Amino acid sequence: MREEFQTELLEVGQQLVEMAEAVRVAMRGATTALLDADQAAAQAVIEADAEVDRLYRRVEERVCEVIARQAPVATDLRTVISALHISADLERMGDLAGHVARTAIRRHPAPAVPGELAGVVRQMAEVADRIAAKITRVLSEPDVLAASELDRDDDAMDDLERHLFAILLGPRWRHGVEAAVDAALLARFYERYADHAVNSGRQIVYLLTGEPLAN
Repeated sequence: MREEFQTELLEVGQQLVEMAEAVRVAMRGATTALLDADQAAAQAVIEADAEVDRLYRRVEERVCEVIARQAPVATDLRTVISALHISADLERMGDLAGHVARTAIRRHPAPAVPGELAGVVRQMAEVADRIAAKITRVLSEPDVLAASELDRDDDAMDDLERHLFAILLGPRWRHGVEAAVDAALLARFYERYADHAVNSGRQIVYLLTGEPLAN
């Protein structure tokens, strides 16, 4: 029974890694669509989200099966519950990449990001990619230190979001209210993407140590 349980946990772990890789690719593609006004790239991101959703449902189903059949307790129960929380965060990250892609489609053929914001958005995308890469790595090879570092990475995203808002609210903004609203929402999408990755990192810390990572 124990061997079967470990096999099931391994399968869940592999699915989480697949999800993490998929949402990293999704945000990369969404950023390309956004900055290059690439409608095909945006559509590909939206269509690929169905696979992330499928993996999420599969993790949910498998966790429920494990709980029903194995009745895990203590550390084992913490493992399966953490997997459930992580999969929910990863699924949301995929949704947020889809929101970025839909913004690119909505403004097509015009660029969705005015020139003076392109650099900040690109930096936000780089931070998002770094965070997603770290989550993928710590899901593959659990590491408390690396998972804990995600909070510092998220601080960089927050700084960039504040910088973007300073541009939007500054005297030189000449693109009107609609463009400002789109830019503010885009910043929110990247910031929330990072937040969900941080939540996943905290779940990994909790899984490994039994202690929640302080906010």
